[in-house]
Amino acid sequence: MAQKVLMKGNEAIGEAAIHAGCQCFFGYPITPQTEVAAYMSRRMPKVGRVFLQAESEVAAINMVYGAAGAGVRVMTSSSSPGISLKAEGISYIAGAELPCVIINIVRGGPGLGGIQPAQSDYFQATKGGGHGDYRLVVFAPASVQEMVDLVQDAFDVADKYRNPVMVMGDGMLGQMMEPVEFKERPKKELPEKTWAANGLRGREKHNVINSLFLKPEELEAHNNKLQEKYREIEKNEVRYELYNCDEEMDLVIVSYGTLSRICKNAIKMLKKEGINVGLIRPITLWPYPVEAFDKVVDKTKHGFISVEMSCGQMVEDVQLAVNGRKPVHFYGRSGGMVPTPAEIANKIKGIVGGAK
Repeated sequence: MAQKVLMKGNEAIGEAAIHAGCQCFFGYPITPQTEVAAYMSRRMPKVGRVFLQAESEVAAINMVYGAAGAGVRVMTSSSSPGISLKAEGISYIAGAELPCVIINIVRGGPGLGGIQPAQSDYFQATKGGGHGDYRLVVFAPASVQEMVDLVQDAFDVADKYRNPVMVMGDGMLGQMMEPVEFKERPKKELPEKTWAANGLRGREKHNVINSLFLKPEELEAHNNKLQEKYREIEKNEVRYELYNCDEEMDLVIVSYGTLSRICKNAIKMLKKEGINVGLIRPITLWPYPVEAFDKVVDKTKHGFISVEMSCGQMVEDVQLAVNGRKPVHFYGRSGGMVPTPAEIANKIKGIVGGAK
């Protein structure tokens, strides 16, 4: 049994990456994720690995491109505006089919916004913040322990599919302290990186890493190949939690990350008033867990409510998953305001018509 230690979320991210075999970290400070870089600056040299604070977010993501192209495990971290600056590089990395892990500890926006927690980067993460037809696998942990586990999973998923993986949490998750353990993980069978640009190594020609295709026929073929890979990811990598969904429900909440924990408290409050509410918690924001809705759609009287720390972004995917079979409602706060269990409960009581 691994020993539990009390760690801040941002620092636990760094330690999880080291346990996963991350060889290089390139980053740039921005609140509320700066402790990730600060932790890596202390730990990486001690274990014989590379830490480098780049001169900008743009530089950091292009360093990630280089290290990933050489076939080593590499990670970067940032927060909201910093991820926006990395967007072009992320598109290049996806286009070149390179594995890497990107951490986004989300703050309020748009623009510089504020440093308080938010979930308003959902569109950016799941719909493609950069150009072109590409996808990121996006994990959304709800606790520091789950953050640790998913960061380690992210490296494996990235290597398996030769694709960037984002782990997205809000500022609360980055700053909170919780007990975590770094468990011994079984070694996964992953494809050898025969594509890496790391010297000849007995090959007749050097490997070339590239996302430029000047002939439209070749670029279309490349895009079709990428789409086939994304369909494979959709088939194999969907993750979600169903909470209190075994019986008939008055309503089903859809929420992710730390806000889903607040929603669970609202569910407990409502149960005392005779209102039975379930929860779908997407753990992968992409691929989105559409199958979870199929499992509960016939059990809910009043449909679904997407509860978010945004002005309404994931609600669009909820609507697509429900596909007109039941009503879809929305409740959100923005700008760093965090909904309380009482606020969520009151919104739900207004939908279902009060306590029975």
